[in-house]
Amino acid sequence: MTDTIFGKIARGEVEADLVYEDEDVVAFRDLSPQAPTHLLVIPRKPIRTLSEAGAEDAELLGKLLLVAAKVAEQAGIARGGYRTVINCNAGAGQTVFHLHLHVLGGRALQWPPG
Repeated sequence: MTDTIFGKIARGEVEADLVYEDEDVVAFRDLSPQAPTHLLVIPRKPIRTLSEAGAEDAELLGKLLLVAAKVAEQAGIARGGYRTVINCNAGAGQTVFHLHLHVLGGRALQWPPG
């Protein structure tokens, strides 16, 4: 896997506005927010995209979702509602090829999103 900015953030080589971290997961504020609250949740393990995750990653994938809920609560957007998004590959808008989950909230979100 080619190294990415998210890999460098996960390893602590590049600074980010962290809102959560543990041994498996890092969450931080997006530098180009698409909503008043826009957080990114990434695994420390370098997985290029969701379609490349394997059965051995099941626990980690579940943890990403649990951390997303936790940081949404901490950010004060859980009660009003928030959206989680995983873009998978370039055709769906993935621009950084390190699996990441967007947590968006702080305003009414429209549907359909794309």
